[in-house]
Amino acid sequence: LSTHVKLKVGQKLNEGKTKQIFELLDQPGLVLVQSKDQITAGNAVRKDQMEGKAAIANKTTSCVFQLLQESGIKTAFVKQHSDTAFIASHCEMIPIEWVCRRVATGSFLKRNPGVKEGYRFSPLKMEMFFKDDANNDPQWSEEQLLEAKFCLAGLTIGQCEVDIMNRSTVAIFEILEKAWATQNCTLVDMKIEFGVNVKTQEIVLADVIDNDSWRLWPAGDRSQQKDKQVYRDLKEVTPEAMQMVKRNFEWVSERVKLLLEPRASSRVVVLMGSTSDMAHCEKIRKACTSYGIPCVLRVTSAHKGPDETLRIKAEYEGDGIPTVFVAVAGRSNGLGPVMSGNTAYPVINCPPLTPDWGSQDVWSSLRMPSGLGCSTVLSPEASAQFAAQIFGLSDHLVWCKLRASMLNTWVSLKLADKKLQACSL
Repeated sequence: LSTHVKLKVGQKLNEGKTKQIFELLDQPGLVLVQSKDQITAGNAVRKDQMEGKAAIANKTTSCVFQLLQESGIKTAFVKQHSDTAFIASHCEMIPIEWVCRRVATGSFLKRNPGVKEGYRFSPLKMEMFFKDDANNDPQWSEEQLLEAKFCLAGLTIGQCEVDIMNRSTVAIFEILEKAWATQNCTLVDMKIEFGVNVKTQEIVLADVIDNDSWRLWPAGDRSQQKDKQVYRDLKEVTPEAMQMVKRNFEWVSERVKLLLEPRASSRVVVLMGSTSDMAHCEKIRKACTSYGIPCVLRVTSAHKGPDETLRIKAEYEGDGIPTVFVAVAGRSNGLGPVMSGNTAYPVINCPPLTPDWGSQDVWSSLRMPSGLGCSTVLSPEASAQFAAQIFGLSDHLVWCKLRASMLNTWVSLKLADKKLQACSL
């Protein structure tokens, strides 16, 4: 951690119940988010000092944002600065708490009598609350948010922006849910906030995500809950009770680091019939790298050197690393089918088709003898994506990148449409 880096801290821009925001004089467009050793509940009706909470919260939020950032989610987080502070892009905050629920509990049960605790929402249940302490953060409808016509950092919050925040909240929840599942923890619900980056006018995930932001039930068992609900539920606040709350918060801040670690190894081995297919194969390698999957390129021809092809196959079957083979062979693809008939690992054909013979050549990848299960994906990037989807079943970090990429594609289409409509007016 760059604790030794001295920041030129300017004036305080904002202060909340648990943190302060300072401008950074030598880094325009960035701010310092400083956590406080305070824990509150019920709109600060209950409020206590908790020694070490700032460091625990900062560690938690920094890890969560790192996971989301590495997955490809746009956030305000830049980097952790010290034990109790992180640096973020300066945003104007949208005064809405976006709540996403997988399991019905808490205030949802009070507002929806008749729904039993533990009811599972598939798809996820989205709710919005307007940040207004004086009125206890009332629930808002989408219509109320649109009618409020908020304008932040020059961006008016209209239908397009609301749709983007809705979609993003669901994706962020699903990514964190998938990550916590590796620790056998159920992410029950969570609340997040968005801001508008003052420099780029982009909507980004902002504020913090820490142990105040979610409900976390180990093994799906509410009696083992590790989140701030433990503090909210205290009959009376005693030093012993606060120690227990702190131990829970520490447990989460230690566990959250593990979410950044891959749970499984993976590898793509691209076999090409000759080096003339190199450009095609480099595209596959580049796409694999974007998913964090190691990719090896080999040259072998199943027609001209079948013994060598099978020897290479045995080399990658023999070291215990889960592998997907991608066969790149022009003209008659003998490579993919020979591999597929001789390995239990998945084989993807990705033939480099040419305009002249492509429509004939492709059949050597499509029409297989019985007993062969290779698939054929024509686009090199898509073949890497398919391999990533296979590995995503067992490695949450790969799955999270796929999920974020899906969101980002959706958002860019949405923004392209908004821009086109603005031009057409």
